[in-house]
Amino acid sequence: MSHSEVKYAGFWIRFVASFLDTIFLALPIAVVIYFLSDGDWFDFSLYQQNVQMAMSGNSHALDAQPKTSMRWELLFEVSVLVVTMLFWKKYRGATPGKKFVHVKIVDAKNFEDIDNKQAITRSLGYFVSTFTLLIGFFMVAFRKDKRGLHDLLAGTCVIYDDYAQ
Repeated sequence: MSHSEVKYAGFWIRFVASFLDTIFLALPIAVVIYFLSDGDWFDFSLYQQNVQMAMSGNSHALDAQPKTSMRWELLFEVSVLVVTMLFWKKYRGATPGKKFVHVKIVDAKNFEDIDNKQAITRSLGYFVSTFTLLIGFFMVAFRKDKRGLHDLLAGTCVIYDDYAQ
């Protein structure tokens, strides 16, 4: 398959896929971990109190931040990464969100399924894309091949599934 036959997935379709994955993957994992932690992961009651204070116009709403257990936060982050990579493996580069919008992650050179090294590198690359003030994600909107920093690091790209082998 040549580069001219490939239709790269752009910023907004990837944004929609990520939003759907947040709902279908991250949110259920968060609920499970919250209950497994018996509320120790995140002080939800203080968060609710802060929201109520903010909505009533109280300027001190964010003075006290909910405490977060790093142990449970780490378990959440690792769980999301593992589940995401399992979906990539099982569904040939697609999470539920990507499947819904008909895009998939492939090797940027040969447009074949990604390997485990690429999956891990890409997952960790999300942190790099995030810590660069999200520039790593916004690169997708400005590059011809629609690759973000995490894609460049992993040697991957996201294409429409109709064009996949």
